[in-house]
Amino acid sequence: MRVRIVCSLVVLGTLIVPAAASAYFPHVVAAGESLYSIAAADGLSVDQLAAVNGLSPASQLIAGSTVLIPPAGTPAASTSTAVSTVSGAGAGGDGDADSDDIGVVPSATVGVSTVGGGSGGAYVVQPGDTLSAIAARGGMTVAGLAAANGIDPNAPLLSGTVLTVSQVGGSSAVSVSTGTSGTAAAQPVGTAAEGSSGGPPYPTPERVTSTEVGSIASANGVPAALADAIGWQESGFNNDLVSSADARGVMQILPGTWNWIQDSLNPGPALAPASAADNVRGGVLLLRSLLNSTGGDAALAAAGYYQGLPSVQANGMYSSTQQYVGNVMSLAQRFGGL
Repeated sequence: MRVRIVCSLVVLGTLIVPAAASAYFPHVVAAGESLYSIAAADGLSVDQLAAVNGLSPASQLIAGSTVLIPPAGTPAASTSTAVSTVSGAGAGGDGDADSDDIGVVPSATVGVSTVGGGSGGAYVVQPGDTLSAIAARGGMTVAGLAAANGIDPNAPLLSGTVLTVSQVGGSSAVSVSTGTSGTAAAQPVGTAAEGSSGGPPYPTPERVTSTEVGSIASANGVPAALADAIGWQESGFNNDLVSSADARGVMQILPGTWNWIQDSLNPGPALAPASAADNVRGGVLLLRSLLNSTGGDAALAAAGYYQGLPSVQANGMYSSTQQYVGNVMSLAQRFGGL
């Protein structure tokens, strides 16, 4: 087990951190480290370390991300409200945001920790959190969350800060503008998004890089970090991946959604159905439409990508959608920020 040396700092303006949060030690992942190597170094099982961080034991880690090392004796099932370790319905959503779809969550992200009942709760800010991600998980706007806590929405968010979140776990409907330059309000969901199992896009044994994804995104007016985060969350940049919901490729696009992107969102040459780059381009075109339809709100765009924007508008974000958005927004920060 590693020997930890903790230096106490006296800070003007005392910040009170709950005892439960202070019991965990944040560890920054170094290149080449894995859940197995970190767990072994700290005298833990992989299951314990994975459970505390809301991960699958098979999850890969990104160098520079942060995992929390639990105190000795923490049971493997000690997660409270952990982040889902699987991707959702993929581009277009299926209206149900199935939790059994295949996906990759490569970094440790701790989910919403709440106290109290009803529609409200308290959330302890974790390393890597952003106000927009917390607001999305709680079904709130950034402005509403900031106002409820008397904080500046543009100020740095400190780990350990306790926020009052009034909608945690809820599914309040989200109001978004349909915009004039996007058509995401007509995005297919459910059976329409699923389309034909024999139709495109087609998986190919290709992998892309974050640079390639970011370049395609920038060329189409989408923040590179957002596209990178979606691509990694959905597939780990693997174009050969097919989910249990039949979402395919780097951006995990369902066949019905692929056809809709081709017909409604693609102004240029037809997208090649067996191309990793064009799978990325299709997902990016959908993201651009979602951003146009949500006033540029990246968290809502991510929710629409996972659940389908019409479903988000009608039903609010499902709990699995809130977790997905939290993952994506945290990853976006690690890919350079929005």
